[in-house]
Amino acid sequence: VTLKHGDREVKCFVGFPEVKTKATAVVLIHEIFGLTDWVRGMVDQMAEAGYIAIAPDFLSGTGPNGGGSESLGGPDGARGKIQSLPQAQIDADLDAAVAHVRNLPACNGKVVVGGFCWGGGKTFLYATHNSDIRAGLVFYGSAAKDEDMPKISAPIYGFYGSNDARINAGIPAATTAMKAAGKFYEPVTYEGAGHGFMRAGEDPAGSESNRKARQEAWTRIKAILAKL
Repeated sequence: VTLKHGDREVKCFVGFPEVKTKATAVVLIHEIFGLTDWVRGMVDQMAEAGYIAIAPDFLSGTGPNGGGSESLGGPDGARGKIQSLPQAQIDADLDAAVAHVRNLPACNGKVVVGGFCWGGGKTFLYATHNSDIRAGLVFYGSAAKDEDMPKISAPIYGFYGSNDARINAGIPAATTAMKAAGKFYEPVTYEGAGHGFMRAGEDPAGSESNRKARQEAWTRIKAILAKL
C-alpha cells in the first residue's frame, strides 16, 4: 500500500492473518538495510502468527526517480541514505502507518511497534512520540535519551544478544533511567546470540545460539501480544 501524509508518499508492505476475529496490528521498522525481502518475510510470519503487520519503507522517495529501498543498489546504498532521514519525517511515516492499520476493519484497535537494529532504536524513540501504541518491541537497538523517557506510555520489551557489546553497553543505563521515570522496561539477553540474531537465526547455516535465540524471542513475542 502507499500511504500519504502531507506531500509525502510512503510505500509499505502489509500482511493479514487468516483469523475469524479482529486482530492486533504490528508496525515493523526495518533495519539500516531498508525494506528488504527479510523484513517482508517478517511481515508474513507475523501474519501467520495471527497479527496484521505493516512494514513502511522509510527510504521511499530517496532513490533514483523517486524510488525507495529497492532502487538504492543494495545494503550499502540504503545505509548511505538512512542516517540522513529527518526524525520528524520518520515519526510522521510511523504515525501514518499506525493510523492506517488501526483503522482497518480487520484490526481490533491495538497497535504495537517493533523494530530491528536501526529500527529497534527508532522503536524506543517512537514510544516517546506516540502515547497510543500498546507496546514497543526493541530488537538490539539503542534506547531513547534519558530525559525523553518520561514521555513513554507503552511498555518496552528489549531483545538482545549477549555477543553485542556495543548495544548492550547501554542497557544498564536505560534500565536505570526507565525505572527512575516510572516506566516499564524488560530487557532480555539471549546467551550466545549476536547482533541481528532474528535475521541470522533464520539461516540454516547459522549458529545454534542464534537459532535458539530467535525461537525463544518468537515465543516471547507471541506471549507479549497475547496479553495486550
